[in-house]
Amino acid sequence: TLLEQLDQSLGQKVGDSTAYEKLDHYRQMAADMLLGSPVREAYDLELEDQRIRDMYGDHIGGQSLLLARRLVEAGVPVVQAVCSAGDLAGGGGDNWDTHRNHFPKMKNRLLPVFDRAVSALLTDLEMRGMLDETLVVFLTDFGRTPKVNGNGGRDHHPGVYSMAFAGGGVHGGQVYGASDTKGIEPAAGACSPADIHATVYKAMGIDHNAELHDQLDRPYLICEGQPLPIV
Repeated sequence: TLLEQLDQSLGQKVGDSTAYEKLDHYRQMAADMLLGSPVREAYDLELEDQRIRDMYGDHIGGQSLLLARRLVEAGVPVVQAVCSAGDLAGGGGDNWDTHRNHFPKMKNRLLPVFDRAVSALLTDLEMRGMLDETLVVFLTDFGRTPKVNGNGGRDHHPGVYSMAFAGGGVHGGQVYGASDTKGIEPAAGACSPADIHATVYKAMGIDHNAELHDQLDRPYLICEGQPLPIV
C-alpha cells in the first residue's frame, strides 16, 4: 500500500522502521475501534431510549453528551464533547463570548440548558454504574472579567476561572483553590494546564512522570505538572 511505501521510505532515512511499525499498530487499533460494531452502533442515537434522549435536551450540546456516554459504554477510552453556546441555545446566535448582555444570556438561555445536559450525563453514568470508573472533566480555555464592561458584558480573563471534575478517581464535594476578593488573581491553590494534565493522568492510573522517546531515543516527559490533591 501507499502507507507501507511511505513507512519504508521514512524508515530507511532514519535508519530504523520500528517507530513506524509501532505507529501502524496504534493506527490499526484506532481503525478497528472506529469500524467495530459496538462503536459504530454507538453513533446511532436513534437506538437510544427516547426518554434518555429527552433527559439530555433536544439540542446538539445535550445530544453530544449523550453520544459521549454511548461511546464510553462501547469501549472508547477518551471522548471529547464540545458544548458550544449556539448548540445549546438552538443556534440562536448566543455564545459563551458574552461581551454584551452577559447576565441575561447566561441566566435565561445558556446555563439552564447546559445545567440540564451536564446533570443528565452524570445521572445517566451513575444509573448505569459507570460514573465511578469514568472521569468527567468540564473545562474551558479562559474565564470572564469580574468587572462588567459598558455593554453589560464580561470580557476575556485568563487569570482566574473554574473547572469541574467528577466521577472516577475524584474526591467529590470539595473546592480546590481560591481567588482574591475581586476575582482577579488566584489567592490560593493556583495551578497550570500542566497540573490539570497531571491530575487527569493520575485519575486514569497513568504515571504523570512517565517518559516517551522519539526515533533518536531522546526522552520527553508526558507532563511537567503535578497532580492536584483532588484524586
